[in-house]
Amino acid sequence: MSSFPCLVRLVSGSGQVRYRLGERLVDRYLEFVAGRCRPDTLRAVAFDLKAFFAVIGKDPVEVTAADVFEFLAYQRGDRTVIRLADRGSGLSARTIARRLSSVSGLYAYLVARGDTPVVVNPVPRGLMTRRQGGSVRSRTAPLVRVPRTLPRILSPAEADRLVAALRTHRDRAMVLAMLLAGLRRCEVLGLRFADVQVADRRLAVTEGKGGHHRVVPAANRFFDALGAYLHDERPPDARTDRVFVVLKGPRRGQPLSAEGLDEILAGARNRAGLEHATCHELRHTCLTRLREAGMALEAVRSQAGHRSIESTRVYLHLANDWLAGQYLRASQLIDADTAAVGQMLAIQEAALS
Repeated sequence: MSSFPCLVRLVSGSGQVRYRLGERLVDRYLEFVAGRCRPDTLRAVAFDLKAFFAVIGKDPVEVTAADVFEFLAYQRGDRTVIRLADRGSGLSARTIARRLSSVSGLYAYLVARGDTPVVVNPVPRGLMTRRQGGSVRSRTAPLVRVPRTLPRILSPAEADRLVAALRTHRDRAMVLAMLLAGLRRCEVLGLRFADVQVADRRLAVTEGKGGHHRVVPAANRFFDALGAYLHDERPPDARTDRVFVVLKGPRRGQPLSAEGLDEILAGARNRAGLEHATCHELRHTCLTRLREAGMALEAVRSQAGHRSIESTRVYLHLANDWLAGQYLRASQLIDADTAAVGQMLAIQEAALS
């Protein structure tokens, strides 16, 4: 227990990544998460729990709600680093909310087990307000208010500069999968040969968020870059059915990692002179352009793989023409109604005179 929390990363013979913090119940929970979540989620949960117990310094079964509030205050406390986005100090509200969610998930698991001293989740669902009526949820204020900000996207010129700065057909194919088909980073890296439907110009996404599958169309530019990569660059001795692999070095022929893709994108971004161009921004750019081109919101939702239409509505606000068009139509109706009322009043005045 003296070494807890000490985060250890383990890789099995089959390549599966696991994490340990050095406490039996917490490690069992990480095994539970590994069986139902993606590797990126598992890694985030492991780091979040390490951060929590490093601050609290208690046995997991002894944690109380007061400890959770102390952790919350510590995360919001003054720091020497100032965020460029909002000039605030401490961690962002989104990061703090995610960490609280990870901690709450651990204690929900411990309560559900029924063989631990934990019988109540110490992470409060929120704070009760003085609002009357409605459901309990509507009368509860969240512990952390996360601002709903619009994602950043690339302009057409920025997207062209980024693609031009890529050095290999492989890199170009991966970026175009995000920029033209709206795939997530994990979905690009998870593509297998069986998922590529060349004749139909479609991609079967089987590594989607939450384990959901979908089939999406992709532009010819992507398939052109993919064909050039497979013909000229992919090592012929690669023993994986993953489409995108490492081209050089000791890991040549092995599946490309998320860190490797991020490094490739960072290099291209610097060469193109761009301040921002993350994998997720490429995806946001694709879905925004599709909406601007007139694709129905339900179709954009299917392309994106969103479970809720509410997640897709953000692209209405990112699409500049949509809001302008809605405003123009509304203002024209208002002007028409005003003119009609004016004409009616003029006719009534003429009749009375």
